[in-house]
Amino acid sequence: MSTDPQMTAERVRGPVIQVRGLAKAYKELHVLRGVDVEVARGSIFALLGSNGAGKTTVVRILSTLLKPDAGTATVNGFDVATQAARVRESISLTGQFAAVDEILSGRENLVLVARLRHLRDPGGIADELLARFALTDAGTRRVSTYSGGMRRRLDIAMSLIGDPPVIFLDEPTTGLDPQARLEVWQAVRELARQGTTVLLTTQYLDEAEQLADRIAILHQGRIIANGTLPELKRLLPPAKVEYVEKQPTLEDVFLAIVGDDGTDSTAGAASPAGTKNRGTR
Repeated sequence: MSTDPQMTAERVRGPVIQVRGLAKAYKELHVLRGVDVEVARGSIFALLGSNGAGKTTVVRILSTLLKPDAGTATVNGFDVATQAARVRESISLTGQFAAVDEILSGRENLVLVARLRHLRDPGGIADELLARFALTDAGTRRVSTYSGGMRRRLDIAMSLIGDPPVIFLDEPTTGLDPQARLEVWQAVRELARQGTTVLLTTQYLDEAEQLADRIAILHQGRIIANGTLPELKRLLPPAKVEYVEKQPTLEDVFLAIVGDDGTDSTAGAASPAGTKNRGTR
C-alpha cells in the first residue's frame, strides 16, 4: 500500500487528535453538544469533568467504539468515521478498571497480548515492559496477588504492546488508594517521556494539575475552558496575599507515615498523644 509523503508529513506535524463540533445524544439526553479539542503530539492532555459530563463518551468516539451524531474527529491523521481500522492501529485504550487476567502472572499477561498481536519475541517485549514499569520482581507472581497500583501499571504496560502513538486513559486512578495513585501518575509521566501522546480523563482536580500539559474542562457536554494550568489560573482575579497557617492534609499524613515506597516510617515517631512508641519487652 502506497503512502502519500505529504500526508505523512502533515500527520507528524499536526495535532495528533483533532475534534470539531462533536455531538452525541441518546433520545432527549444530549451528552455532547459541540466539542472542539486539539491534542499536541507527545503531550499529556487532561479532559476534566464531573461524573456524567461526557468524558467517557468522547473517548469511546475517538477509539471508534461509538459513532457521533455530528462533527468530525481524527486520531493520528485518520478519520474515526471513515478510517476506523487505521485509527485502531494507532491507539490503545485503558478503561476505568484494569483488564488483566488474575490467574496468569504479570509476565504471562504481557506475553499473551504480544502473541495475539503476532509480534516477534513476546518474551523480550514482556521483560522490557516489566522493567519499564518497575514490575520485574513481581513478574512471575499471579496478578491476583498484586496491589491495585501494580495491576493498573500492568494494565497500562499491556496497552503499550505494539507501540501505539496514542493512548487513552479513562479515569485510570478511580478506586485506588493515595499510594497507588502516585504509582500510576509516575507511569503516565513515563509514557510522555517516551513520546507517547496521552489523553487522560479524570474527575480529580489534583490529578489534572499534576500530570497534564494542557487541560480542557468538559461541563454539560461542552468544553467551557481549555488551556495550560497557568492560563486557566489567569481566568480568576489576582490572588490576595494573606498569611494562612497551612495544616497538613490527611493525604500528607498518610504518605508521611507510610512512606512513598510503602515501608513503615513511624519507627521512633511520636504518637498523637505525644508519647514515644515503645517496643514490647
